[in-house]
Amino acid sequence: MENSSKIAFRVSRISIYLNAALSAVKLLAGLLARSGAMVSDAVHSISDVFSTFIVMIGVHLSGKESDREHPYGHERMECVAAIVLAGVLLATGLLIGYQGVQKILRPEELQAPGILALIAAVLSIGVKEGMYRYTRKAARQIDSDALMADAWHHRSDALSSVGALIGIGGARLGLPVLDPIASLVICLFIAKAAYEIFRDAVNKMVDESADEETESALRACALAHPGVKGIDRLLTRKFGSKMYVEMEIAVDGEMTLTAAHDIAEGVHNEIERQFPKVKHIMIHVNPAQEQ
Repeated sequence: MENSSKIAFRVSRISIYLNAALSAVKLLAGLLARSGAMVSDAVHSISDVFSTFIVMIGVHLSGKESDREHPYGHERMECVAAIVLAGVLLATGLLIGYQGVQKILRPEELQAPGILALIAAVLSIGVKEGMYRYTRKAARQIDSDALMADAWHHRSDALSSVGALIGIGGARLGLPVLDPIASLVICLFIAKAAYEIFRDAVNKMVDESADEETESALRACALAHPGVKGIDRLLTRKFGSKMYVEMEIAVDGEMTLTAAHDIAEGVHNEIERQFPKVKHIMIHVNPAQEQ
C-alpha cells in the first residue's frame, strides 16, 4: 500500500501542475478581456501553487521519525504548515480586496469585460471543484491536516470563481462596477477559508482534546476488555493529526501485579489497534472501589 508521504506528494504535484496551467489561462483571459475580477482570481490560483509547496514541506517534515530532540515526533509540523498557508491565503485575499476597492473608487476607468473572462471563470469553477474533491479524498485517506487545508484552498478558489463569474456577467450586462465588487466577494471567501484553517491548526497546536464521540468510543473499548471494572479518568490531546491518550482503569484490587499489568497491556494494545489516530496511550491501574 502506498504510504502517506507518497500519496501527499503525488496529489501535491498534480495540484501544482494544474494550478500553474489554470493561473496562466485566467491571467491571460483577465488581461485580454479587461476583467479585474478574473485577474484577482488568477492571483488566487497563483497563491495555490505556493501553498501547495508549503503543504509538501509540512507533510515531509511531519513524517520524520522521532529523534533525541523531538521524542514525540514531528506531527505538529503539519499544523505549522497549515498556519503558514492560512497567512498566505489572508495576504492574498487582502491584496485582492484592496485592488477591488481602488477600482470602485475610480468608476470612470471601469470597462465591461470581454467574453473570454466568462469562459475562463466557468473553466476555473470546474477544475477547482474537481481538485477540491480529489485532494479532500486523499487528505481523509492519510489523515493529513495540511492536505485538507490545501483542499479547502481549492474550494475557496472555486467559490471565488463563482463570484468572478457573477461579477463579470453583470458587468457585461451594463453594470461594470460588479466586476470589482466580485473581487471584494472573492476577498471575503479567501479570508473566511484562511480563518478556518488557522483556527483548526491552532486548536491542534494547543493540545485540544478529542471530541466526545471519540472519547466515548475509547471508554467503551476499555470497558469491553475482561477484568476492567471501570474508567476512573480519561484525558486525550491532539498532536497534529495524531492523538495521545491517558487512561486510569479500575481492576480487582486483590489480583496480582502481573495480572493487573496484563489487563492494562491488553487495553493498551486493543485501543491502538482500533484507533489508528492514537500515537501512544498510557494506562494507569487503580484498585476498584468496593460498592
